[in-house]
Amino acid sequence: MGCLSLKNPEQKQALRAEKRKKSRFASGIRQRWLKNILSIMAVIVVLVGVAFTVANGFYTYSTMRSGLEAEANTTAAFLRNYLNLDYNECEASCVQLVQNYAGRDRLELQFVDSLGEVKASSFGLPAGEILRTPDVSKALETKNNVYFVGENPATGERIMSVATPMIYADGQAVGVLRFVTSTKNADRVILVGLLLAVCFALGTLFLVYISNRMYFRSILGPVAEITETAKRISAGSYGVRIQKKFDDEIGELADTINDMSAKISQAERMQSEFVSSVSHELRTPLTAITGWGETLLEVDANQEETRRGISIILGEARRLTSMVEELLEFTRIQDGRFTLNVRTCDLRADFEDMIFMYGSRLRQEGIKLEYEASDDDIPEISCDPERMRQVFLNILDNAAKHGGEGKRIQVSMELEGDRIVTRIRDFGPGIPEEELPHVKMKFYKGSSKARGSGIGLAVCDQIVELHGGSLTLENAEGGGCLVTVSLPVTQ
Repeated sequence: MGCLSLKNPEQKQALRAEKRKKSRFASGIRQRWLKNILSIMAVIVVLVGVAFTVANGFYTYSTMRSGLEAEANTTAAFLRNYLNLDYNECEASCVQLVQNYAGRDRLELQFVDSLGEVKASSFGLPAGEILRTPDVSKALETKNNVYFVGENPATGERIMSVATPMIYADGQAVGVLRFVTSTKNADRVILVGLLLAVCFALGTLFLVYISNRMYFRSILGPVAEITETAKRISAGSYGVRIQKKFDDEIGELADTINDMSAKISQAERMQSEFVSSVSHELRTPLTAITGWGETLLEVDANQEETRRGISIILGEARRLTSMVEELLEFTRIQDGRFTLNVRTCDLRADFEDMIFMYGSRLRQEGIKLEYEASDDDIPEISCDPERMRQVFLNILDNAAKHGGEGKRIQVSMELEGDRIVTRIRDFGPGIPEEELPHVKMKFYKGSSKARGSGIGLAVCDQIVELHGGSLTLENAEGGGCLVTVSLPVTQ
């Protein structure tokens, strides 16, 4: 029985397309990198090779020249004893020296008269050749050693020579001793050095190419994996993580994407919970309003039931209105349309009025609101009193909902330095430590089962920040939650 393919043609085609895309991605970066790095390395290697070849040639020719000049100086010093003889004896001594020269296996020694004619050669060549190279004439003219590298006009061979003038007793030159050697061996050494430099350059470029390919394989593999995971995240697979394989920039990038994925997943979950919570919150009052509306339509409803139904309808309608206003304000904050109506006001007087009004409501629920009046002279400040009233009411409402079982809420307002600090504390169970960093995040409700949209504190935090203040939540000593609102004093 034949094996069944696990992928249909469309899936195979998609996989091939993805592989081609990855290949183009990797090839594009690799080609650009290799092109740049190899170009730079090629220039460096060429410059180093040229410098090495020039230095090698200079060293080789300098060594040959030094050897010829040392030989010439030694021979000239030997012949100084014969320069006091008469002209013919001196010339004969030079010819005899050339003919008996012991270093003929290494180089050629010539004696050239003052007219440029070769009188004798250590190689036994026939005399009478007229030299056309400039070293002889310059040596006779300057009466100093003259160095020459060039082509021998007679043979076309490249040579190096040092011409040493033989000065007669009256200051005139008898002729020139000319030490000549071929540069063939030196040129061969330079050529070998050049070939070695070329081989070294090619080997270096090859090693650079191989090492860069290996380096790119170690880079592009994780990058391709990160790219694939990022695509999955953008396609909706929130929460997926990249396995961190390196503790370097790529590992840092993997950590960043993992953190981003976790935060997107959390935001998505919170948004889903928010939609579910708002749907539930809207359904409950709407159900109550609908039910009591139907009850009131009944002809046999008595006056007490009617009043109770109307009271419930009004309460649920107010709650719906409050939720809608919260949502609208949050939307304005998100898109930047939220503004403050700032004016100078007595914040403490407004706060105390709100405490008096809200305290009577809390008493009906069996919660005692304790206000600790301060003796501080709290100045008027510039703020939006309606928005600050909204902040304080929201915090008190949260204290009643989440900490109402403590049956007590403490509030205070004091002047601390250049800031007005308001504290609201309940005596409930407090906030789980792991949830404290998230309680001001939009849509976040944590483990609380109390009713609400989860955006009230986010809106309050934005309002306080727009006033240049801060809103913090912490667990109080002895139990309960402590909310602190700090506002700057403005003149």
